[in-house]
Amino acid sequence: MNPIIAILKENNVSDAQIKDVFETLTQNPLAAMATISQLGLPQEQLQQVMAEVMQNPSLIKDAVDELGLDFSKVEAAKSQIQQ
Repeated sequence: MNPIIAILKENNVSDAQIKDVFETLTQNPLAAMATISQLGLPQEQLQQVMAEVMQNPSLIKDAVDELGLDFSKVEAAKSQIQQ
């Protein structure tokens, strides 16, 4: 299982919320950060998730694939982050 999804599930984040986070991440990465911070994760795990999201785009692709979302939107979001 994707480590980002695993951390979210460990903290009782519902499947629907997880899917919402990754849908938001594919459309607007900055909004996704706000969404993630509102999930009530302990600070240490919140920092870990944020670091994974920012530093390891392949994990995002893996999670998007695992959740059955559209990866082309992730590529567009990634280009927004890099600008």
